Amino acid sequence: MPARLRRTLLATAMAATLVAAAACGGADDDQQSASGPVTLVVKTFSQFGYDALYKQYEASHPGVTIKEDNIGKLGDYSPKLQQWMTAGSGAGDVVALEEGIISQYVAKPDKFVNLLDKGADALKPDYLDWKWNQALTADGKTLIGLGTDIGAQGMCYRKDLFAQAGLPTDREQVGALWPTWDAYLATGKRFLIANTGAKFYDSSSGMYQNILMQQGDHTYYDKANTFVADSNPAVRSAYDQTVGMIQAGLSADLDQYSPQWNAGFKKGTFATIACPSWMLATIQKQAGPENAGKWDVAKVPGNGAVRGGSFLAVPKQSKHQDQAVELVKFLTSAKGQIGAFQAKGNFPSSPQAIDDPVVQGLTNAYFGNAPVGKIFGASAKAVKPVYLGPANVAIGDRFTNALLAVEQGKLPPAEAWSKAIDEAKRLVK
Repeated sequence: MPARLRRTLLATAMAATLVAAAACGGADDDQQSASGPVTLVVKTFSQFGYDALYKQYEASHPGVTIKEDNIGKLGDYSPKLQQWMTAGSGAGDVVALEEGIISQYVAKPDKFVNLLDKGADALKPDYLDWKWNQALTADGKTLIGLGTDIGAQGMCYRKDLFAQAGLPTDREQVGALWPTWDAYLATGKRFLIANTGAKFYDSSSGMYQNILMQQGDHTYYDKANTFVADSNPAVRSAYDQTVGMIQAGLSADLDQYSPQWNAGFKKGTFATIACPSWMLATIQKQAGPENAGKWDVAKVPGNGAVRGGSFLAVPKQSKHQDQAVELVKFLTSAKGQIGAFQAKGNFPSSPQAIDDPVVQGLTNAYFGNAPVGKIFGASAKAVKPVYLGPANVAIGDRFTNALLAVEQGKLPPAEAWSKAIDEAKRLVK
């Protein structure tokens, strides 16, 4: 409670009541006094799988109501978040920060509650080291968020299309087809020769991002936040490998999340898709019940990788910071992460949750009872941390747009690369 209100409480009870009411914004304000009922507004994007967890928390915290304001796409959410943080209002009490945008807020952490001041330092063993460090300032003095999921990678595939192509359908045998991305390319060529009518994969943007995250410890920026996309061989290598797949005819040339891409799951337009754990819910939704059991999950080519993953943070503009911090701790606890994985396939960033029998034993009926807990767990443990700089998402979009232009025959690879570099440089000026 502000000092002004504490002083007022020494006056008459009626005066105190009037001042407290004014401080709370009046009877029409959802955000009530910390001593009474509280509504916590949580801003998210995509699917965090928190519905059941909210109910659990409300049941154990009488007087607390949780309202989630969800904006579907990260691309729509990020600019709104930037507006709320700049304006100093509108962000609610808890905000989701995707791994590709968190570094820009870590660089200027003053708009967020320092969770180290709220006892979070004791929770460090509950998160993968590299995940914890992504939300920590360089001097180690400020932690702006606690990790939710990591987009542990697998490769989803259509068993019926593989069977038509004369390829194995057992997930262990399928994973053995592609120990490397070169082997994945070779398998794709075998698939195309069979003329099933389908392409080998959906979109090169997903392939590129997966390959890139396996290349080294940084991508478009070095750890001093210097732009290096034009000189980092890891970026060029991932781009060239993806172009090789395009030129081999493996891609269905679909823009991810477009209506055509969505329809492709139902129509069997492609046989594989690089799938972070959270992608399983998307595949099931778009492919529909009529395709249950046709999809399965195998290991990803190369070593383990992640694509995506988020954090929860408390903006200083929150009127209920202490309550919001406690909610963040609950949602990102091992129990919370396990619940989110069970609900939407968001793979945990907590070592305790990853090794929990519930996670390790989890299967997915839609994907032929694939042991998704073990598959994504092995991928997560093989991950080498990759540093993502301030404008990582926006720069990455330039490269995936370039690859889409190559796929659709609008630009040759060299010209598309140059265009992506030029546009990325303009972003960081």
